[in-house]
Amino acid sequence: RFLGVQTYMEQENDWDRDLLLDPAWEKQQRKTFTAWCNSHLRKAGTQIENIEEDFRDGLKLMLLLEVISGERLPKPERGKMRVHKINNVNKALDFIASKGVKLVSIGAEEIVDGNAKMTLGMIWTIILRFAIQDISVEETSAKEGLLLWCQRKTAPYKNVNVQNFHMSWKDGLAFNALIHRHRPDLIDYDSLRKEDPVTNLNNAFEVAEKHLDIPKMLDAEDIVNTARPDEKAIMTYVSSFYHAFSGAQKAETAANRICKVLAVNQENEHMMENYEKLASDLLEWIRRTIPWLENREPKNTVNEMQMKQEDFRDYRCVHKPPKVWETSLLRNVTWHTLEGAEKGYEEWILSEIRRLERLEHLAEKFRQKAAIHESWTDGKEAMLTQRDYETSTLSEVKALLKKHEAFESDLAAHQDRVEQIAAIAQELNELDYYDSANVNIRCQKICDQWDVLGTLTQKRKESLERTEKQLESIDELYLEYAKRAAPFNNWMEGAMEDLQDMFIVHNIEEIQGLITAHEQFKSTLAEANKEREAIQAIQGEVQRIAQSNGIKLSGANPYTTITPESIDNKWEKAMEMVPQRDDALQGELHKQNSNDSLRAKFATQANAVGAYIQAKMEEIGRISIEMNGTLEDQLTNLRDYQTTILSYAPEVQKLENDHQLIQEALIFDNQYTSYTMEHLRVGWEQLLTTIARTINEVENQILTRDAKGISQEQLYEYRTSFNHFDKDHSGALQAEEFKACLISLGYDVENEKQKRSGQMLADDFRALLISTGTSLGESEFNRIMSIVDPNGSGAVTFQAFIDFMSRETTDTDTADQVIASFKILAADKSYITADELRRELPPDQAEYCIARMAPYTGPDGVDGALDYMSFSTALYGESDL
Repeated sequence: RFLGVQTYMEQENDWDRDLLLDPAWEKQQRKTFTAWCNSHLRKAGTQIENIEEDFRDGLKLMLLLEVISGERLPKPERGKMRVHKINNVNKALDFIASKGVKLVSIGAEEIVDGNAKMTLGMIWTIILRFAIQDISVEETSAKEGLLLWCQRKTAPYKNVNVQNFHMSWKDGLAFNALIHRHRPDLIDYDSLRKEDPVTNLNNAFEVAEKHLDIPKMLDAEDIVNTARPDEKAIMTYVSSFYHAFSGAQKAETAANRICKVLAVNQENEHMMENYEKLASDLLEWIRRTIPWLENREPKNTVNEMQMKQEDFRDYRCVHKPPKVWETSLLRNVTWHTLEGAEKGYEEWILSEIRRLERLEHLAEKFRQKAAIHESWTDGKEAMLTQRDYETSTLSEVKALLKKHEAFESDLAAHQDRVEQIAAIAQELNELDYYDSANVNIRCQKICDQWDVLGTLTQKRKESLERTEKQLESIDELYLEYAKRAAPFNNWMEGAMEDLQDMFIVHNIEEIQGLITAHEQFKSTLAEANKEREAIQAIQGEVQRIAQSNGIKLSGANPYTTITPESIDNKWEKAMEMVPQRDDALQGELHKQNSNDSLRAKFATQANAVGAYIQAKMEEIGRISIEMNGTLEDQLTNLRDYQTTILSYAPEVQKLENDHQLIQEALIFDNQYTSYTMEHLRVGWEQLLTTIARTINEVENQILTRDAKGISQEQLYEYRTSFNHFDKDHSGALQAEEFKACLISLGYDVENEKQKRSGQMLADDFRALLISTGTSLGESEFNRIMSIVDPNGSGAVTFQAFIDFMSRETTDTDTADQVIASFKILAADKSYITADELRRELPPDQAEYCIARMAPYTGPDGVDGALDYMSFSTALYGESDL
């Protein structure tokens, strides 16, 4: 089967021999292959957008192979250079090749260069290997197996005749038939019309994407508007349907497996019947094979030995395995002789391959080093024999001499390579390399040329040194000029750059530092001018010597491009920039002085406001804890305190005005204060909110006291307990703090049900609970928390605490008391009428009762009688009666 798949995959690589893909096909392949890749890459949390661009560095290509194969590839290289990308792509291609896939004309360089044709071909190869190759139906595999599967699945459907992977799918019915065959609940096949291919295709693609997790790989228009859809794109899409419905194949696979097992058993029975014939054939095969294994004739090259190794592997993998099964049926001594010969033959092959690989390695090493050396020596004789120095200036001669010295160093460095080449050639001779004659000829040629290069090198050096001495006297002054002109010119360019440099400062210290540096620079100008005059004097000496000795100068100074005129021009320009820099620095100094004044003004006011806010916040916190006198007295004092705080608002507004000036001046730091305007705004708003909240709390306490009859002493007790357990002074109790507060007040949740029914605990028993640290029952405490903290914030405010405690300590009307009250209104009757309710109760409460009371059904009732007892029961619940 593997050989059949390999042949098929080689046939499918015909794309590589095409000059260009059809544009419509290329578009379909791009879209389909991109969607197929992303269907796997999304499992690793990534995707591609452009198929030839996103695989260029090899990283996502390696990740794709790891996802679809379930295996780990070698660690990728993370560098950005081309060599790193090529290495990553090669790792991916090697992995594909290791799976038995022959890559035709696909190289890493094409993929890294973004070659669309090669990239699409590579992805197609991957799809064939990992999505199509393993498809098998009735002894057919890959493309034929997939086609047979499609034909079998769509056979019952009208207007569907799958014969290929292009025209058979153009009307969309085949795609819908595949889905309907496996998931009839998703497709209404009978409603589809062959003459509406766009609707058919869109229906199949949308259903597959939504319900089968098959990504949309093509648009309906891609198929309909093409004379012939691309076969590879259609195969890729169809293979996704095959794998999506692979579960439905299990029954067929199981049946096939049973048939195969039965066939094997039948074959075994047949083999048992032919036992004697098998034994005879096996012995004959062994007698023929042993002489072949004992043949140890050596070969000259690794390739020849590898061919013998391939023959041996073929013997081990193809010819021998059937005989292993045969020999298991026989007690055959000859088989042991065969295995002994086989072991010796394998060891001989491996030994020979290692020896020849060593020789090939040495020979290749010789060829590489020889080629490098020959490439280096190319043109060297012509270079050494030229007489260019005869018409050169001194600077040119010196340059030629330095170049020659560098060549001498290079020549000496190559001495080691020549010796290595000779040593390798000697070793090849000693190992009796079959091509030693050609190696010796090439080695001798290299050595002879090396001697010639040494002689020519010495002759050229002598000529260059002789010519150099004839021109040195005039050149010395040029050299001195160049040595001094270059650093001076660099100094002037740096000075002009500094004088024009933009500066950004944020405080006085920074601008004063710049002014000091500028003054130091100006103090060096006199010494710099002396250096300029000295440099110009050197050039004047050159002119004087040339004129007095009748020397015709060949041109400009060979050591520098800096002319005396350029030095003077730059000097004059620099002197013009000095006063301009003075003006700019003084202007910035004035600006920073002004900014510093703004900082100091803001800081003084900010420090005062910040201290005021902090002090007042602390006072409010203390007042809220230490409130004395009646609630009305506390309310009056708090309102007076609020008026005092509000009177400070102009100071805060003044600070806002100062801050506005700071912002307009673009000042971002202030070393005079740690306060920011935002911090102070928040503090001020918090101060106003806190005093208002405290006032509101006292007002609510007054309302609670008046409405619920709580005494001043009770409120004081509740406030004291609340403040005691409010450890962080946040104005609210956390759940555990609230629980402890209730226990401290003698609240017993375990017996609260009895308490609400009228059976109150005695004071001494309550004291006992407090002294023993009785804890609140969990269910009762959760009920209380749902009352005091209906939003589930986890905290209880003082007002919610007061409301709860007032309800718990105030006498409540029991259901019996309410029934008794209704009975009084009803003149001792067991029912009450609507008129009586309207006469005795306020209108809204009367109508409330009438709307909710059930009709009275007792024997003594009258028309319109209402049942006030059931109404009372509904109000309080059966558990409270």
